[in-house]
Amino acid sequence: MRVVHADVAAAAPNSVGFGEELSFLAYVRIPPAFTHLEAILFWIVFWWAFGAERKVIERARAEGRDDQDEGTMRLILVGNTIGMAVAFVASFLPWLDIPWPRTALIVGSGLMLAGGVLRRACFRALGEHFSGAVRATADQPVIDSGPYRWVRHPSYSAGFLLFLGVGFGLGSWLSIAILFSASAYVYARRVAVEERVLLATIGEPYREYMRRTKRFIPGLI
Repeated sequence: MRVVHADVAAAAPNSVGFGEELSFLAYVRIPPAFTHLEAILFWIVFWWAFGAERKVIERARAEGRDDQDEGTMRLILVGNTIGMAVAFVASFLPWLDIPWPRTALIVGSGLMLAGGVLRRACFRALGEHFSGAVRATADQPVIDSGPYRWVRHPSYSAGFLLFLGVGFGLGSWLSIAILFSASAYVYARRVAVEERVLLATIGEPYREYMRRTKRFIPGLI
């Protein structure tokens, strides 16, 4: 007959629990954005790049709701927020992680920096005509200076760079796919509404502008 001492028996449940905890940790990874020294640069660029978006949101709210927008401003806010949250959660899963975490952090920081610079260049080019929501008037000029000389929607190209940068910083191909998919969906919807409104309001000048420019990448898309 096997004799089990009371102190050993009392420790047994805790040992099982500890084993289960270790088993759970086998399914969790800590993203490089929370573990590596290069993450300091990543978070500095992150707050600098996304900090400017707060002003965009505040301005859109101050301007009030506009039927021309067809709810796309809200779609962008909700869609990208959900995409970001899901991407952060997905980055803790031990699947499809980028095998070069430090390189991924540097690449991610660079993409966000490029996106932030491009967004600010778009704000300057549009000037008083910039709006977070879709709004157009018949006397509004077609802006074709700055980044708008090359593509019709450089601010959304910048948005793609920002979110791809976050995905790389999280060190997860899955997070990159989630953020890209969310951005592609909301920006595709916004662009369809925006171009329809501009064509209906401005007319031929904008149609001519569409003929000679691509939407997001010069000469490609």
